[in-house]
Amino acid sequence: MAYKLIAVDMDGTLLNSNKEVSSKNKNALKVATEKGIQVVITTGRIFTSARYYAKLLGLITPIISNNGAYICEYHRNNVLYENPIRNYELKEVIKDIEEEGMYYHFYGNDTFYTKELDYTSKELYEWNKEQKPGDKINIEVLENPLNFIEEKDPDIYKLVVIDENQDKLKYIRQKLSINDNIEIVSSWSNNVEVMNKGVSKGSALKELCKIFNIKREEVIAIGDHQNDLSMIEFAGTGIAMGNAEDEIKKKAKYITDTNDNDGVAKALKELVF
Repeated sequence: MAYKLIAVDMDGTLLNSNKEVSSKNKNALKVATEKGIQVVITTGRIFTSARYYAKLLGLITPIISNNGAYICEYHRNNVLYENPIRNYELKEVIKDIEEEGMYYHFYGNDTFYTKELDYTSKELYEWNKEQKPGDKINIEVLENPLNFIEEKDPDIYKLVVIDENQDKLKYIRQKLSINDNIEIVSSWSNNVEVMNKGVSKGSALKELCKIFNIKREEVIAIGDHQNDLSMIEFAGTGIAMGNAEDEIKKKAKYITDTNDNDGVAKALKELVF
């Protein structure tokens, strides 16, 4: 098969447990691009975070961020697709979460909003200290997110609830799932992620293939978690990481090594090189 596009997830896939890209993975993506294959970063992260890694890898690539709600060619700031959460729905989701007293944050393409610096927002706050001005992620701590949304009417692509209590996470997911106008997935064991209805990595990848005139049979998608399932099912060749959830492994055509053992590089060596 002559592949034309490789969609690769970041956390748990391209990045190892230290949030680093190994030299073998970096070189494999470089070789793929030299062969004329379009490499696409596909992540649940905010766009500016994904852009940092694209620049680090030296990739000229469209970035699918926010679980598929925002696609942009970062090198020329060209937005190819966006699908924000309707602000009415966002406010209803926030009300439900605040009733349970749970941590949450939400973001657009370049700004991260939270009521408190904890979990991911705290990690990004510390990460910013080591970054150049152009690579930092804007973080805004809001006293009243509902008022902010009402007054500013921002474009928000994703909201994340985080809690270590699995029972609380299960309950809030069930509570939010009553709303038919939102999409709910998870990218880690301790979170629940909310996007606009119809948003997914798979739907974004389908949109990108239309733009580039690429057939799904010519696509490889590599991931490890529930939010990667849609793109693994869409791609002609779906690959699960060795550290992937069982559900992802069952749906994938191939299973590669773990993210700490250069699983991306090994998969591409086997199937592409």
